[in-house]
Amino acid sequence: MHFARRIGVTAAAVLALAGAVPAAARAAGPPGDAPVAADGNGLPPGWRITGEGAERGLEWRAAAEVPMGDARVEFRSGDRLLGVPAPQRDGRTFRLPLEQARTTALTDLQVTAGGRRLDAADGPTARQGLRAPAAAAPPPALPAARIDPGRPGAYRTVSGEYALPPVRLPGFAAPVEMRAVVVAPKGVRGPRPLALFLHGRHSTCYRGGEVTGDWPCPAGTKPIPSHRGYLRDQQLLASQGYVTVSIAANGINGQDWAAEDGGAQARSSLVRQHLARWADWAARPATAPAAVRNAPAADLSKVLLVGHSRGGEGVNRAAMDSLYPPPAAQDGYRGRVRWHIRGTVLIGPTIFGQNPVADVPSVTLLPGCDGDVSDLQGEVYVDGTRGVSRGRALHSAVYVVGANHNFFNSEWTPGQAQAPADDDFWDDPDERDPVCSKGTRTRLTADQQHRAGATYIATAARLFLAGDDRARELLDGTGRRAPSADPARVLTHAVGAARGAGFLPDGGVSVTGARLCSAVDPDPRVACLGGDGHGISPHFAQWETPREQGRRAVALTWSAPGSPARVRAARPLSLAGAPELALRVIVPPGTSGTRLDVALGDAHGKRAVLGQARLDGLPGSDRTASYWAREVRVPLAAAVRAGLDLRRVATLELTPRSASGRAWLMDAWAWRPGTPAVREAALPRVDIGRLTVDEGDSGVRTYRVPVRVSGHGSGQVRVYVLDPATGEARDRLVTVRPGGRDIDVPVRVTGDRLFGYDVTHDVVVKAVHGVVVGAHRGGVTARNDDPMPRITVTPVADRVTEGQPLTWRVGLSEPAAVGIQVTFAVAPVTGGPELSTKDVDPAWLEENTGERPDPERPLSNVEYLALWVDVPAGATSAEVSLPTVKDTVAEPAESVRFRMLGEDGEPQSGGPELTGTVLNAS
Repeated sequence: MHFARRIGVTAAAVLALAGAVPAAARAAGPPGDAPVAADGNGLPPGWRITGEGAERGLEWRAAAEVPMGDARVEFRSGDRLLGVPAPQRDGRTFRLPLEQARTTALTDLQVTAGGRRLDAADGPTARQGLRAPAAAAPPPALPAARIDPGRPGAYRTVSGEYALPPVRLPGFAAPVEMRAVVVAPKGVRGPRPLALFLHGRHSTCYRGGEVTGDWPCPAGTKPIPSHRGYLRDQQLLASQGYVTVSIAANGINGQDWAAEDGGAQARSSLVRQHLARWADWAARPATAPAAVRNAPAADLSKVLLVGHSRGGEGVNRAAMDSLYPPPAAQDGYRGRVRWHIRGTVLIGPTIFGQNPVADVPSVTLLPGCDGDVSDLQGEVYVDGTRGVSRGRALHSAVYVVGANHNFFNSEWTPGQAQAPADDDFWDDPDERDPVCSKGTRTRLTADQQHRAGATYIATAARLFLAGDDRARELLDGTGRRAPSADPARVLTHAVGAARGAGFLPDGGVSVTGARLCSAVDPDPRVACLGGDGHGISPHFAQWETPREQGRRAVALTWSAPGSPARVRAARPLSLAGAPELALRVIVPPGTSGTRLDVALGDAHGKRAVLGQARLDGLPGSDRTASYWAREVRVPLAAAVRAGLDLRRVATLELTPRSASGRAWLMDAWAWRPGTPAVREAALPRVDIGRLTVDEGDSGVRTYRVPVRVSGHGSGQVRVYVLDPATGEARDRLVTVRPGGRDIDVPVRVTGDRLFGYDVTHDVVVKAVHGVVVGAHRGGVTARNDDPMPRITVTPVADRVTEGQPLTWRVGLSEPAAVGIQVTFAVAPVTGGPELSTKDVDPAWLEENTGERPDPERPLSNVEYLALWVDVPAGATSAEVSLPTVKDTVAEPAESVRFRMLGEDGEPQSGGPELTGTVLNAS
């Protein structure tokens, strides 16, 4: 097996996302439960480099099967994202093409998913930076709200299913199913609002106790009915008068591993395909399937989309695509938009693009014990909307203490599912988690969790579809509970709606007495939670780059009360007419009684203390993302009494009154009650494409990253250009206009006649103001178009006396532009005695295989024994040796044999071999 080596570490890879995919045969990786030494590249235990030519890759194998889930499995080198590996059929092995992760500088290799380490010896690791308490108590119960949307309504329900011809979606080889289950109210007159559910990324097929990620499902297996996992939620909504439909997406789950966006655009296309059918059936009821004819007509002017995990990112994209059409070549739906999406509910969602739709109201459920999307990156659906558009849409985060990822779907719940299912929160029986292990005071049962989820889905429907403002206090940080969700402890905060001007650390503010910190930065002096804080705060979830600009908070640390932190706005703010100031403040999990005096100052120098905020941390451990902001409100009445000019507020002061502590201010807003009508802004939309070109034989050609800006108006995005040699990002703010070439990223490609790697020049973008971003990642890939050099072997010392090394020279027919590594695996000799484990240097043997000499056995019986040779870039040969040892035992001549591995990881028939003989020294 041989492959090219490259210098440096490239930018983040094309998203080949976790799932079951067809895998070519390859050199077997080391078993995860056996001691495995670093390979000949100096890689850490458990890692290998396999394949040849275009198939070469960096490979890691887990000790046990990694369940197919929604969080992205990522290879990292420290803080740097190397890429997203493709899972292999065994469910344990993950592989990243080496064009995406260059082989030198692969230091501090890590495998992560949702902010947690997968490659630790004992399974998914605890995150650093939070000491777990011996026991955790749930937060006190909040007062009951004026209404309880979790109570069933007065209508009986009717249910049925439909199956339509499958559809083809761009980039997916196999058609995707059009199946759904409908639950609707019975005996209702007139059109009713529609709620559409989309499940997340889960295994696709099963037989007995086995599951796969295949699509289509192989013969003898059945599709996992993930779309039937929300029947209880559907029945609750239907009893309240809503028509509901839950759609199947196994065909996307089985193929999205190769989609650059993780399948978000495909899921959007599928959602809109179904909505288009409902629009057709509303116009021509007689053409509808029986399950739809038996339901009341759907009112498509009032649509709620509910998405779980990657389904959440999918319905967010569907809401975007319904307002701002995507590029036709990327889209699987080309028709008119005949519906109006009034809101979304996102359950434990992913948001790989960090591109929420600011003008569509949303409710994001964050499961406190999520073992899949465990960094709770869905918080970006709230934080990421600030300042992007008009700010009138409510965006709510609903933190459900003790909920895991899977149990919102009954088909992902053990004891309820038809197919095998499990609890996604990984539990160590020897080290029980004080918050999330089963049986703790804070962990919810499956039924308790599902009931809480249904209640808050119904709350969103009550607010977004029925327009009942009384439901808002259950979502917007007011601090009320729905008794139907008991005993779950559910906490909320929000941005948008009737909130007015505010202090936003992301914008132009200056800070004294505290630190303006960055959400994502490799420098612990700059990062909000320091170098050990990855994954422990939903607000600071990592993205595509090791450093981000414009995502900030105000960090307070104090060892004695009384020293104020002062935040000054770039220009005076108007808080006039608002009854309260709403602040979102993080305090460490497990803490209680943090007290902060809150004061305002106006542009004339007048100051007024508004009151005191008291905050308690969430129940948390070193395995939960519990650094989450609590919303607190202080009345502005004291400022009015003091004569403060609330039309020109200049400063916000927070003065600690606790003895010591830490806190992080996310933002502060003029708060007013009410849910204003939302009018979606006409915005430009940015989509980054990808261009693949041959490098050519000579000369330098300049290409440009394809960018499409459509829509209306102008807006600002931040553009990150990732260096293909180092992975470092250069960023700049760019104002974009439809049809313009404002994002202009030239890429110079140098041609040659030497074999090398494909070179990927990546660009990622994020919305800042007045714009939406669809495809956030793209670039130019310069494809190597030169053949691999032919490999030969020449003996240097292939017949030696014991104690001397056997040595061979590996040659190339011509030099390459990159280093070439060739792998030779041990094989049985063709005749005569064979070298044993006691004939080679024991330290070398253990370092290269993890094996010891005893018991003595032929070298061909040692698993994973191989010799690696590196031919440097520009060179045509290099030597490789096998060290032998001298002993006092009289032995006949003994031989050894190594065969070169091919592209498939198997020995090449008729390929070069390393053979040698060792003679007795006596």
